Amino acid sequence: MALDALASADLDHNAPFTEQRRDLAAAFRWAARYNWHEAVANHFSLAVSEDGSQFLCNPCNRHFSLMQASELLLIDANDPKTIEGPNAPEPTTWYLHGALHRRVPHARCAMHVHSKYATVLACLEDSSLPPIDQNSAVFFDRVVIDTDYGGLAFEEEGERCAGLFSDPRKKVMVMGNHGVMVIGETVADTFDRLYHFERAAETYVTALMTGRPLRFLPDTVAESVARGVEDYPVDQPKKHLSELRAILDKEGDDYAA
Repeated sequence: MALDALASADLDHNAPFTEQRRDLAAAFRWAARYNWHEAVANHFSLAVSEDGSQFLCNPCNRHFSLMQASELLLIDANDPKTIEGPNAPEPTTWYLHGALHRRVPHARCAMHVHSKYATVLACLEDSSLPPIDQNSAVFFDRVVIDTDYGGLAFEEEGERCAGLFSDPRKKVMVMGNHGVMVIGETVADTFDRLYHFERAAETYVTALMTGRPLRFLPDTVAESVARGVEDYPVDQPKKHLSELRAILDKEGDDYAA
């Protein structure tokens, strides 16, 4: 679908991605509640075209806690003039997420944050997440570890990071000395993955702080857990986000506006 057609469709309340906008806005609101945001930086995006090149993302310098569905930008990863317009996204949003949506077809949704525990993990000499509990086992052999941080995610850095998501099984990237990038098929899928990765990182970092020896799960058990979650018969990520939206709705939050 062409970008102008998407833009026209978006004026219609019944546009096919109206609920996707609301899902994404709700994810921003909850990310702020969980203190995953970094002032008015960090960024989420969601592909809305079949090839993934046209996507929604947060407007420049808008705080996560104030994000509304109607404010999300609709941009084209293949249009270099996007960064020059009056409604241009924040530069690192454009270069990092634009590269992802151009180069990584399975990255329909992408969430980049500097959440506390994932960022602590990213600062360790060994940034791997060992399987010490059920949450960490979910990510067994499914995390990309980037050890070549090259500065702010402008064009070269954005392209380099996108190139690291070559294995479709690996949907989390620990961005060494930086933060974390999580990708997925939908907002619900990606947000749920980000939530559980941050929880797993918190458990691991806290366990390290005790100074006591850790008990590691066998690789066979960890792999079994990871596959079990991937094949789980209930769509828990979808229900998770649905419940979070229900809480916002009950509180009279204006995220969906």
